[in-house]
Amino acid sequence: MSSLRLADQETWADLSTYVARARRLEEDGAIRLLASGTALAAWVGVVKGRGLLGEGTTVGLRVLELAEPANLDVVVSLSAVADRLARHSDDHRLPIPPMTVQTTWAAVSPPRSGWRPVTQVPIETLRRTATDGLEALAVSAREPLSAVRQETERQRVWSASIPLPAAADGLSASVALGAHALGFLVGDEATVYTAGRWYRLTTPAGHVLVR
Repeated sequence: MSSLRLADQETWADLSTYVARARRLEEDGAIRLLASGTALAAWVGVVKGRGLLGEGTTVGLRVLELAEPANLDVVVSLSAVADRLARHSDDHRLPIPPMTVQTTWAAVSPPRSGWRPVTQVPIETLRRTATDGLEALAVSAREPLSAVRQETERQRVWSASIPLPAAADGLSASVALGAHALGFLVGDEATVYTAGRWYRLTTPAGHVLVR
C-alpha cells in the first residue's frame, strides 16, 4: 500500500501535531502506522526499554480515522512522515515513505485485548510528575556527565514509580512524560489499565503504554 487517505483536514492536522510532538521526544525517531479498516493506530516511542525483555519500554498511541479502509503495518521515520504531512493534499492522501526503519520498541508489542481497569490518576499528578522529571534532567544536563551517565540518569528519572494505589503499583513516570509530551493530558483524570506485564494510561486524547 503506497498511501493512506485520512478522514479530513482536521485529522491531517491532528497527525501533523502528533508527529511534531513525537519528534521533540526523539528527533530521529520512528512511527509505526498500523491501519485496519478505517482506523489508523499511530505508535511512537517515548522511552527505550532495558535488557532483553525491554523492561520500561514506553510508547504513545493515537488512533485516527481513515476515509477509506486500509490494511497496513509499517515502521517509518518520523521525519519522512513529517515531510509528507507538510505538503498540501486536496484529498488528504498521505503517501507512505518507501524506506522502513528498525526500532527496538516496535518489536515489543502490547496485547490487543485482555485489558482491565485498575485505577484513575489525576491529570495534575501526571503533569507534575512530568515537569518535575524534566526539571531534574535539565539540572543534570548542566553537569559535566558523560553521555552514558546522562542516559543512566534519564532512565532513573522515568523509571521511578508514580504514587498510586496497590493495584497499579509500579506505574512508571515515563507514562507521565509520554502523556505530557504528546498532548494527552486533557480532562480531570486518566484511567490506568493492565494486561499481563503492561500498563496503559488512557485519556480522551490518546494512550501511553509501558512494559
